[in-house]
Amino acid sequence: MKRFRRHGHETQRDRLKQELYQFNKTVEHGFPHQPSALGYSPSLQLLAIGTRSGAIKLYGAPGVEFMGLHDENAAVTQVHFMPHQVELVTLLDDNSLHMWTLRGHKGLSELLEIGRFTLTGPPGAPPSVTRVTSVLAHSSGELLLLGTEGGHVFIVEVPGFRELEERNISLDQVANSVPEDYIGRRNLEHVESLQENPVNPNQVVLGYGRGLMVIWDLEKQCAMQHIPATQQLESVWWTEDGEYIISSHSDGSYCRWMVGGEDMNDDEEKSDIPYGHFPCKAISKIVQLPTEGGPPFLLFSGGMPRASYGDRHCITVIHGKTHVALDFTSRIIDFFAIRDGPQFSEDPSALVVLVEEELVVIDLQTEGWPVIQTPYLIPLHSSAITCSHHISAIPLKLWERIIAAGAMQYTHYSKKPWPITGGQNLAPDPPQRDLLLTGHEDGIVNFWDASGVCLYPMYKLSTAGVFHTDSDLNDNMNQGTEGEWPPFRKVGCFDPYSDDPRLGIQKIHLCKYSGYLTVAGTAGQILVLELNDEAAEQTVEAKVVDLLQGQEGFRWKGHTRLDVREEPVLFPAGFQPFALVQCQPPAVVTALTLHSEWKLVAFGTSHGFGLYDYQQRNNVLIKCTLNPTDQVALEGPLSRVKSIKKSLRQSFRRIRRSRVSLRKHHVNNAAKLHEANARLEAELAEMELAPVQRKIEARSSDDSFTGLVRTLYFADTFLTDSSHNTPSLWAGTNGGCVFAYMLRLPPAEHRAEEPVTAHQAKEIQLMHRAPVVGIVVLDGHGAPLPEPLEVAHDLARSPDMHGSHHLLVISEEQFKVFTLPKVSAKMKLKLTAIDGSRVRRVGVAWFGSSRTEDYGESGLVVLTNQGDLHIVSLPHIKMQVHYPCIRREDVSGIASCVFTKYGQGFYLISPSEFERFSLSTRYLVEPRCLVDAPRQSFNQHRPPSFGASSPQRSTSESEDAEVLQEIQKSLEGEQTSFLENNVKNAVA
Repeated sequence: MKRFRRHGHETQRDRLKQELYQFNKTVEHGFPHQPSALGYSPSLQLLAIGTRSGAIKLYGAPGVEFMGLHDENAAVTQVHFMPHQVELVTLLDDNSLHMWTLRGHKGLSELLEIGRFTLTGPPGAPPSVTRVTSVLAHSSGELLLLGTEGGHVFIVEVPGFRELEERNISLDQVANSVPEDYIGRRNLEHVESLQENPVNPNQVVLGYGRGLMVIWDLEKQCAMQHIPATQQLESVWWTEDGEYIISSHSDGSYCRWMVGGEDMNDDEEKSDIPYGHFPCKAISKIVQLPTEGGPPFLLFSGGMPRASYGDRHCITVIHGKTHVALDFTSRIIDFFAIRDGPQFSEDPSALVVLVEEELVVIDLQTEGWPVIQTPYLIPLHSSAITCSHHISAIPLKLWERIIAAGAMQYTHYSKKPWPITGGQNLAPDPPQRDLLLTGHEDGIVNFWDASGVCLYPMYKLSTAGVFHTDSDLNDNMNQGTEGEWPPFRKVGCFDPYSDDPRLGIQKIHLCKYSGYLTVAGTAGQILVLELNDEAAEQTVEAKVVDLLQGQEGFRWKGHTRLDVREEPVLFPAGFQPFALVQCQPPAVVTALTLHSEWKLVAFGTSHGFGLYDYQQRNNVLIKCTLNPTDQVALEGPLSRVKSIKKSLRQSFRRIRRSRVSLRKHHVNNAAKLHEANARLEAELAEMELAPVQRKIEARSSDDSFTGLVRTLYFADTFLTDSSHNTPSLWAGTNGGCVFAYMLRLPPAEHRAEEPVTAHQAKEIQLMHRAPVVGIVVLDGHGAPLPEPLEVAHDLARSPDMHGSHHLLVISEEQFKVFTLPKVSAKMKLKLTAIDGSRVRRVGVAWFGSSRTEDYGESGLVVLTNQGDLHIVSLPHIKMQVHYPCIRREDVSGIASCVFTKYGQGFYLISPSEFERFSLSTRYLVEPRCLVDAPRQSFNQHRPPSFGASSPQRSTSESEDAEVLQEIQKSLEGEQTSFLENNVKNAVA
C-alpha cells in the first residue's frame, strides 16, 4: 500500500511538472551574426537574410519573423525569392541550391525546406563547369537560370529542380556568336550577372566577367545583341523601360548601353567615373529607378578613390543635383530599393542596406533622406555588450516616462512608417511590459522593450558625460566639412570603438516602483540616477570609498579611476545622475544591489564591499574582504591603457618566479606527493561516499580572488533573535564566505538627518570554500521575500513574519538551507558531487500553471557551466526538471545569461544576438504569423514557350500536398541523367 501511495504521489507530481515547466527556445533578438546574403520579395514584402553559418531569416511587418537552418555547415551566398510566389531559393558556398516555402499549418505559416539540388559534372570535368556564380529567378515563377564559373547557363524548372537540357545556354553557343573583332572572345570568363528584360521576359542579358554582355532570346535560343565592354564586369542593371542596360566595372566606372539595333563598338559606350580622375575601386552593384516626372534615382556601391578613401564602405545616391555618399562603418553586403503603389510603379520610397553589422533603411521621399528607425534587426552590439539586466511587469507610469524620454532622443529619424510590411502578426498582445537593459563598453545603457517578439529600442542612457573623456574631441573631428568631395554622410549606429574602456558598464539595478537606477562600471564607479522628465544642469560629486581600509603593503597596479567633471553638466530628460561612489582601488564592480525603500545601495569589488546611503550621500559601511595572498586582485586586470612593454615585463617576471619556485621545491616534491597520496587513501577509507557522488576537494584559501564579492542581498528578517525582525545586508564572496550585517534605519520622519548604521551579526564559512553566487531568504511560508516596495504597491502579499525564516545560500557546488536566526544547517542539495557541474547563474522565478489560472510555484532557475538549466523547488530544494540549453564550449553565452521573474531567459548566441528561451508553460513569447500568397495573378509575364502556366501556389495545406508530389516525381531519376548529358555537351 505504501509503495502504491508513493507511486501515485510521484505520478501526481510529474503531472504538475508538465503543467508548470516546458523548455522552448522561442525567438532570436538582435542582428544576425556574419550576414552574407540579402533578398527581398516586392509581392510578399518580405526581407530575407542569409548568414555564414547557414541560417536563413525572413522578416516582414514587426512581429513577422521566420528562421530556417541549412543542414550543411556552409555560408549562404545568394537568396532569391521566386517572383509572386511564397518560395525562395538559397545558394550556398558548397554550390548547393535549396528551395524553401512558407507553408500553412494550423492557421500559421512556417518556413520549410522542400528541395535541394547540386549541379554535378561528368567524371573528369573541372569543378568550374558547374560552379554557380549567378542566379536569376525568372518572372514566370517556374524557372531558375544558373550562370556558372565555366561560362555556361543552365535552366532549371522549379520547384522540382528539373533541368531543361534543351534550353541550356552553353559557352560555345555564346562564343560562336561573338564578333571576331572582340578582343576577349577567346576567354569570356565566368557568368557575373543575369538580368531579365522588364518588358520582355523572353530576353535576358548574360554578363561575363571579362566585360562582354549578350542579350539572349530564350524562345528563339539565339543571341540578339552583343555589348562589348572591355573593363572587368561587376554588375548589370536593365532599366525599367527596357531601353537601356547599365553596367558597372572594376575601375570605378559605369556605362549606359542602348538596347536594340546592331551591335555596338567600344567607342560607342557612354562611360562615367563618378569619383575619377585617380584610380577608383570597383562599383560592385548599380541600380537605376525612374521617378514620375523627374530625374531617375541612381544608386551604386563602391567606386571610391582607391588611394584616399579605399577603406570607406559607401553607397552613392544621385537624384538630379542631389549627390550623397552614404558612409557606413562596416562592409556592405547588399542593398535594394522599395517601391510602393500598384505593381510597385511609384517613386522609390526607401533604400534598404545590409552591412556586416547592421541594417540601415533610408527614407528617399523625405528631404534630407533621413534614416528610418528599425523595429527589429537592431545592432545590439553597436558597442560591445558588457552586462544585462531584466525587469518584469513595469508599471505603466514608468513605462510612459521612459518612452517620452526616448522620443526626445530619436527626433533625427524619419517620421515615415516602417516600409517592410509583409505577413500578419497573429501573436497575442504581451501580458505585461518587460524591460531589458544592456550595458555597453562605451558607458551606454540601452533600454529595450522586451515584451514581445521584437526587441525595440526605447531609450539610451550615456554615463560618459559625468567624466572627462576624448569623445567631444572625436565628435568634432568626425564632422564633415562643407563642399567635401566625395560628399560623405555618416549613417548607421554601429560604432565598435570605445573612447575609454574604463567607462564599460558592469552591473545594473533598476527599481521599477521608485524609478531609481544604479549602474556600476569597470573603474570602480557607481552612479545613482533618478528619472526626470525635464533637462537639468547639475554637478555630480564623487564620494571616494577606500575598500583596502588603509592596509599597508598593497599597491594597486591596474588602471586609474576616471576623472569626474567638476563643473555643472547639462543632462537631458531621462535618467540623471545625482550621486557617484568611487571605489579605491578602482577595480571592476562585481556585485550591485539597490533598496529604494531604504534608500541604500550596496556594491562589491575584488577587494571588499560597501553600503552607501544615497539620501544623505554618506558611506554607511566599508568591509575589506581581501586575502593578503590575492596578488591578482591587487594588480588588477590587464587594461588597454597599460603599455605592452609593462605587461610583457610582468609576464617575464611571473615566468622567472615560477622557475625559481620549481627549482626550490624540486627536492621535496617526491616526498610531498607520497604523503598526499597516503593521506587521500586514509580519508577515502574512512568516508563512505554514495555511489552517485564524487568527492570534492576543499579549495585553498590561497586561491586568487577569494575576497571577490559575488553577490549582495537586502532582507528584512530575523538576524539576532526569533522575535524581532530587522533590515539586513548579506554578502557572499568567491572564497565561500557569507557576511551578514544588521542595519538600523532611523524613523521615516528623521530619515534625512539621523545616520543609518550597520553592525556585523553573522559570518558563515562554507566547508569547501566554493564561491557564493546567490543568497535568498525564505519567509515563514517558505516563499522568497518580495522586492522592495512591491508590497506597498499591492503587487505582492506581505511576507510571513510569524513562522521561522530560512537562509538559502547557493554556491557553485551546492544549495544549502540554514535556519534563522541560529544559522544552523537544515538541508542541502549537492550539484557538483552528482554530475561535476558548477552553478554559473541563478535566479528566483514564478511558474504559473497552464491549467489553473490561480496556481503557481516559486523555484530557483539555475544555469551550470555545462550549459544545462535546472529548476529547483522552494523551500524543499529538490531538483524538478533539467534541460540542455547552451553548448558547454560557449563560455561567453553562459556568462551572458539573464533570467526573468516569470521563467524566461536571454543569452548571447553571438556578439549581436540574444537567444530567448522559456521554461514556463504559461509565459511564452514566440512569433506567430501568417503569410498569404500574392492575390494578383501575373500569368501575363510568363513566356508561352515554356508551357501552360500552373495555378498560383499558396500556403494552404491542400496545395502543399500537390507541390510535394510534383517534387517527388521530378526528382525520381531525371535530375542526374539530364544534368550529366548536358555537362558532357557543354565540355565537348
